Amino acid sequence: MTERPTSSGERSLAGRLALSRLATRASMVSERGWPLVLPLLIVASLFLSLSWFGLFPRLPDAARIGLLALFALAALAALYPLRFFRMPTAVEVDRRIEAANELLHSPVQVQTDRPSGADSIFSQALWREHQKRMAERLSSLGADRPRSSVPDYDRWGLRAVAGLLFVTALAFSFGPFGGRVSDGFVARAARDTVPPRIDAWVTPPAYTGKAPLFLTADANQAVQTFSVPQGSDVSLRVTGGSGEETLSYADTGGNARAIEPAAPKGATPAAGQAAPKLRQFTGKLNTDGTLTLKSGDDDLGHWAFAVIPDKPPTIRFVGEPKRAVNGSIELNYEIADDYGAASAKAVFELSAPPAANAHALYGPPDMPLTLPRRGGKTNVAKTTKDLTEHVWAGSGIKLTLSVTDDAGHTATSDTRTLVMPERPFANPLARAVVEQRRLLALDTNAKPRVLDLIDAITLRPEDTFDNMSNYLAIMSARSRLKISESDDQLRNVVSYLWEIALGIEEGNLSAAERRLRQAQQALQDAIKNGASDQEIEKAMKELREAMNQFLQEFAQRAQQNPNAPQMQQNGRELRQSDIDRMMDQIENLAKSGDRDKAQQLLSELQDMMNNLQAGRQQPGGEQDSEMRQQMDKLGDIMRRQQEMMNDTFRLDQMQRGQRGQDGDQQMGEDGELQQGQDEQRPGPGEDRDPLGRPKMSPKDLADALKQLQEGQGQLQSELDQLKKGLEGMGMEPNEGFGEAGKSMGNAEKSLGEGNGDQAVGHQGRALEALRRGAKDMMKQMQAMQGDQGGSEQGGREQNADRDPLGRPRATNGPDDGTSVKVPDEIDVQRARQILDAIRKRLGNALSPDIERSYLERLLELK
Repeated sequence: MTERPTSSGERSLAGRLALSRLATRASMVSERGWPLVLPLLIVASLFLSLSWFGLFPRLPDAARIGLLALFALAALAALYPLRFFRMPTAVEVDRRIEAANELLHSPVQVQTDRPSGADSIFSQALWREHQKRMAERLSSLGADRPRSSVPDYDRWGLRAVAGLLFVTALAFSFGPFGGRVSDGFVARAARDTVPPRIDAWVTPPAYTGKAPLFLTADANQAVQTFSVPQGSDVSLRVTGGSGEETLSYADTGGNARAIEPAAPKGATPAAGQAAPKLRQFTGKLNTDGTLTLKSGDDDLGHWAFAVIPDKPPTIRFVGEPKRAVNGSIELNYEIADDYGAASAKAVFELSAPPAANAHALYGPPDMPLTLPRRGGKTNVAKTTKDLTEHVWAGSGIKLTLSVTDDAGHTATSDTRTLVMPERPFANPLARAVVEQRRLLALDTNAKPRVLDLIDAITLRPEDTFDNMSNYLAIMSARSRLKISESDDQLRNVVSYLWEIALGIEEGNLSAAERRLRQAQQALQDAIKNGASDQEIEKAMKELREAMNQFLQEFAQRAQQNPNAPQMQQNGRELRQSDIDRMMDQIENLAKSGDRDKAQQLLSELQDMMNNLQAGRQQPGGEQDSEMRQQMDKLGDIMRRQQEMMNDTFRLDQMQRGQRGQDGDQQMGEDGELQQGQDEQRPGPGEDRDPLGRPKMSPKDLADALKQLQEGQGQLQSELDQLKKGLEGMGMEPNEGFGEAGKSMGNAEKSLGEGNGDQAVGHQGRALEALRRGAKDMMKQMQAMQGDQGGSEQGGREQNADRDPLGRPRATNGPDDGTSVKVPDEIDVQRARQILDAIRKRLGNALSPDIERSYLERLLELK
């Protein structure tokens, strides 16, 4: 007998029936197993809740063990009901499905049952028909949900208390007082043993500006090697250890050195309370190595260090030492150090050693150097100090710069030989007194000679002295010198002779100058030392009073002497308001904390005062006047060359217009259309060029070019005379003047040939060469005047003080305005009228193309 094939409907029924049986079986297993497992889960949740609430650490060991035993017995008792668990059979699952779906005549069981009795074809067909009819009832077959019997045993729902306690304990365990699951299995003695606390940190030297480095911080646990500056202090503290910890430092060569513990510092513990064991270590880190902390044979920690060496500083001159305009010595230098220098000074030594038996009253001058700003963009600095009062002034010296950093490293620059700037005295009597003072200060053995020289000066006072008070002062100095025996007494005489010389030379203005310099130095020291606002305000008050006194006496002397220098800065009148504004800015910057900017502005104020004093201290105005005359001649030549180039260009345009404007002559015929629109347009009968100017005949153009040729030749001759005049003053005209003369000759030749376009090119090159020569000439003049100390600039202007266009950079002081000519109202109105006229002619649609092209070039539209 062959098997009947299975239809798709039967396969679908079998699948639904299998899913229903699986779901029903799971429901029966859960409802039979849940009541049996629930006691064990309640016991486990109670144990976890008590552990997370931190109960076990607070119990004695006996109570803790007893509670653990109770939980163990409860867990065993909760396991006993599991022995009654049995899995549901297939018949029980089918009956559960039929009962859940309220099916009669067991249609689920019929699908798997077989008929009893003899097996015949009729019985099989009858049974299949019966199964088919029963299967029709299973179209909406579903599984049964589990039905727990727990509520029958727990009518009050106490099992929810265990769940709520579990959730609350779990949240509490994340707090600072929460316990752990393992607390119930840890003895109290083992739990009370606290591991030692280790704190380690490195403090770099203060001058490095680096922050302390905490070695035991969580963020530094993954760091293999710590980079620290040389000379850093490593500190380590062990709290709660055994008290026998040791610390050692081993360098890369394997040489280890022990770091001894320091005496602990801290508060004394209260009575009856044991003090925690504390070990503190402190050491220096100068080489690469490893720091190791041990307690007996146990390694508590180790840290590797890479020490950054502290390089020695360097110092060098930036330019040559020179004399400032007021006689002060000016030093420009560059200091480089990895963390910034601590101090720097200038070291002076006489070029010619004194005699073996000479006894000098004074040693070399003391000149500390200003340090560049730490972290600044440049390491270049400048220091200016008035050493004209020192007895070495006017002597040949050897100058060396010395710098020291905070680590103690010292470096020096190369040695420069120069003559120490001295104060120039125009009065012969003052010069004689200063010379006697210098002889006495350099060698006290020259005292008899100085007395003889004073006697010679005072031999005929009516012929030597204009002011008898000066005679009395010198006689007083002689008496004091004669009775002086000790070095201190002789130094007082030397100082007195200097005051006499100043009084003879300048009168009371020298005292005003001295007070001004002292006030400036006091303010500079206050800013440098970080003084309080009250001290700065007091120093500023003194500076204002000294400044007012100096300016008043300066103005009075200018009124008495018409030839005296005026209050000017770089050719610009210096007003009282400018100085007051600068002093207000200095005070505000110092109080606001920007001390570096305040010092810079104070240095600029000192330079301004130096420029005011320069002309009065330094004679030689005749040479300055000759230099100014030569500069005026050069400026006149450049101006005339510019005008000549403009005239040449204009005549060349006229020539071009005559050759190429034949097709534009109809503009004259259409002039009537423009007559009513523009009164400046030419009439129909007038003969004008495209720009509205009267046309010149070829003969007139030739005459004009000939005049330009003659003027160009004359200009070349004047340039040659200027070069000879500069050479007579000791200056060397550079190749710019030679190129300018050659270009002028070529321009003269082109003008003679009637080639205006080529002549304009040669004239432009001549003008550019003149500008280069003027620039070099100015540098040479500044250098010459800077050596003499009598120019307003003093040779201090450098290219760094100007922008890429050659204009002075902006400063906080008054603008010198040396390179910018501000147009007056007439110039502005004239320029506006010219622009309006150009735009108006450009807007005329009937203008010829060549005119429009030229006007557009003027307005820079193309």
